[in-house]
Amino acid sequence: MKRRPLLKTTLAASALLVSGLFHISAAQAADTIKVGILHSLSGTMAISETSLKDMALMTIDEINAKGGVNGKKLEPVIVDPASNWPLFAEKARQLLTQDKVAVVFGCWTSVSRKSVLPVFEELNGLLFYPVQYEGEEMSPNVFYTGAAPNQQAIPAVEYLMSEDGGEAKRFFLLGTDYVYPRTTNKILRAFLHSKGVEDKDIEEVYTPFGHSDYQTIVANIKKFAAGGKTAVVSTINGDSNVPFYKELANQGLKATDVPVVAFSVGEEELRGIDTAPLVGHLAAWNYFQSVENPVNAKFVADWKAYAKSHNLPSASTAVTNDPMEATYVGIHMWAQAVEKAQSTDVGKVRNALAGQTFNAPSGYTLTMDKTNHHLHKPVMIGEIQDDGQFSVVWQTEGPIRAQPWSPYIPGNDKKPDQPVKGTF
Repeated sequence: MKRRPLLKTTLAASALLVSGLFHISAAQAADTIKVGILHSLSGTMAISETSLKDMALMTIDEINAKGGVNGKKLEPVIVDPASNWPLFAEKARQLLTQDKVAVVFGCWTSVSRKSVLPVFEELNGLLFYPVQYEGEEMSPNVFYTGAAPNQQAIPAVEYLMSEDGGEAKRFFLLGTDYVYPRTTNKILRAFLHSKGVEDKDIEEVYTPFGHSDYQTIVANIKKFAAGGKTAVVSTINGDSNVPFYKELANQGLKATDVPVVAFSVGEEELRGIDTAPLVGHLAAWNYFQSVENPVNAKFVADWKAYAKSHNLPSASTAVTNDPMEATYVGIHMWAQAVEKAQSTDVGKVRNALAGQTFNAPSGYTLTMDKTNHHLHKPVMIGEIQDDGQFSVVWQTEGPIRAQPWSPYIPGNDKKPDQPVKGTF
């Protein structure tokens, strides 16, 4: 009986000890800020997304080397949704509910973004999306650091119609079969109609993800081009770009005959291709590795050094591209907003992001719009060179404001110019 007070004392002490350890553990956990990285590291989109994961890690290292954010180091949590669209939603939920990340940087395809959107809105998470897309969306839980159609697709087609761009009269719209190409081409068809181009001069063809046989399609492009000056607008995504460009070379379809302008092909996708036969074909982006300015020189050098020191695949030929720059800008802007808000609270960070600026590798100071969650970005059109880089042949004088709701879609003039939940 006399042992009971001793037992109570021991239990109480143990409880205090456990409690103390718990608080120490919680405090240690609070010394870092967890950030999620949601990119496909396997499957058809790995060719494009793996480098975005690596760029995110380099950027996090860069921020941590300067003391982190609000005195705390950033701790990356990496998941692989494996080019599986429903798995993106599962991994997003895991990051937000189990890993308790403060923000997620991720997705490439619009179908992956559409998959995770309901999760971010339900759980009030924050996603930074770094790739050009079709617009027609404005979520309060997403910041879009890639281009809207008026910052890429529309200017690219205007260029193709210009004297410098070859004065194209016919357009072959070729894309992967999902929401981004189909919606972008819906906008482009309406734009072309507004310029007097008739449906008989517009061909629209789609292939599935991972498609590899472009022999018939390229032959059909050649037949279509016999009807007048033709340009191909490519929204092919992922590793299908490699066989498409190889088939262009196989059939001798040169840029001087039928120029191809791509919206999802950059330096990374061209690394595994002999680009000599592709010289002169085009890509429209908001950044190219070849732009010359001190910020980009450091950005490219830092990336090459990071790739080498971390033994990344093909480190000796490491390149930067537009979505990598958009990833870099997005992470830095988020960090700046957290510093300004002195908090990782989503609402406070959202408010602090409005009007944030960043001196970007593109050579421009980019601004996060005060209302629509999109970056003001320059537009550049580059020609493929035989070394796999691009020579910029046209660009805007400065950054332009994104139009998430395209004026070429009926009814969009009545859409709000600020994010609203459920607009996906």
